[in-house]
Amino acid sequence: MLSCPAGFERKSECSAFLRVAGTRNVTGEVNRWFNKTVPYLGKEYPWHYVMLLKARELAHYLIGKKTMSAFVTPMYTVERQDSDEIRQKILNVPYAEWKKMGFSKGTLHYMKQNTKNGKSFTLNKHVRERLAEWGVP
Repeated sequence: MLSCPAGFERKSECSAFLRVAGTRNVTGEVNRWFNKTVPYLGKEYPWHYVMLLKARELAHYLIGKKTMSAFVTPMYTVERQDSDEIRQKILNVPYAEWKKMGFSKGTLHYMKQNTKNGKSFTLNKHVRERLAEWGVP
């Protein structure tokens, strides 16, 4: 039987469910994102409020209260932990040096694969601390 990532529980060969701790992590992260503010119509609003405003605008348009709706996309930037400098160093680091810093081969593989594929990745506190010792901001 296949193993599951942390926070999941395998129910059968083809299905997995979130454990209670996993659901708390997911809902906490979603709430954190929905409470971040974005500039919209010249002011700063939380994402959840902007979504409410956009849903209301769409509803008014669909029932004929408004003839035209201004579907403006609010600007939002993702705060990334994986800068270009970190990504380049990860691609160039040999496993022997990586191991000296106390990292596992799996961590290096995960980060190299995401870097090669242009995907973002998060850095745990201990990884950031060790990379700082290595001279990566």
